[in-house]
Amino acid sequence: MVALSLPLIRDAVIFASLLTMLSTGLTLTYMTTRVPNFAHGEFATMNVYLNLALVQVLGLSPYLGVVPSFFFGGLVALLLYLAVLKPLLDRGANYVILMIATIAYDMILISIINIIADYLNRVYKIQTRLFQLKGLDLDLLGQPMIFTVAPALSLIIITVLYFFLNKTKFGIAMRAAIENPSLAEVIGININLTYAFSWFISGGLAGLAGALLPLYMTCNPDIGVRLLISIFAASIVGGLTNIYGAFLGGLLIGLAETLGTGYLSIMVGPWIVPYRPVIPLSLMLLTLLFAPRGLTGVDWRKLLRREAEA
Repeated sequence: MVALSLPLIRDAVIFASLLTMLSTGLTLTYMTTRVPNFAHGEFATMNVYLNLALVQVLGLSPYLGVVPSFFFGGLVALLLYLAVLKPLLDRGANYVILMIATIAYDMILISIINIIADYLNRVYKIQTRLFQLKGLDLDLLGQPMIFTVAPALSLIIITVLYFFLNKTKFGIAMRAAIENPSLAEVIGININLTYAFSWFISGGLAGLAGALLPLYMTCNPDIGVRLLISIFAASIVGGLTNIYGAFLGGLLIGLAETLGTGYLSIMVGPWIVPYRPVIPLSLMLLTLLFAPRGLTGVDWRKLLRREAEA
């Protein structure tokens, strides 16, 4: 059992690291438009296939694909904001219309992804369904390199975001535009520019995760849809209005989902694996019931003080 738990812990760390990138990006989009982006999973899936093409057609290393994937993911997200959401916001569209718009964009992307998958399969004879790139991963200290790259990249991302949002003029302006757009506009901040940049970064983070996903798990055109539950759960558990909370939520959901499913399959049998989404759904439900603003929205000092007095 101990031997089995070691690769399980490794898988949990990798998945949690990738999930932090995805949940941080989702939270950024929610902070700007105040609408859940149901197309976020497809931002990652688009780059699963971009990296597949770069690896199988051009012969590049899977890790070199993260750079173009970041920019491509950013452009796909930026297109959603500029071409769909911003015009709707300018017309005073409500929360429901904006949410439906992201679902429609998601359906369009799913269709495009399937077309790309069929094209790569027919023209280049590449396996584009139920595929992995684990065999092309490098070895580092006896472990697959993704085990080092994914956690390191997630830590670098949250560190860079912290310094960008707190130490640069544009980052501070972006925070002001998100927290109080009316006041930010009065003092001369270009709200549309800051929102567009937020969406670009959001898509870029999804692109990074998407490029690395085939090194961790079996991928298919529907991988974004299947990951969407975990992404939303991570953002909600951490706090939908706090990107640092999204990072925390990604770690918690990623570890709980992978370790929980793994140990349950050991104890009761592998038949439990298809029910894996129950774990993030349950944690999301508990958060909405007892801490609607997420873990970062809880006044922990007040709670601890109350417990000490009791």
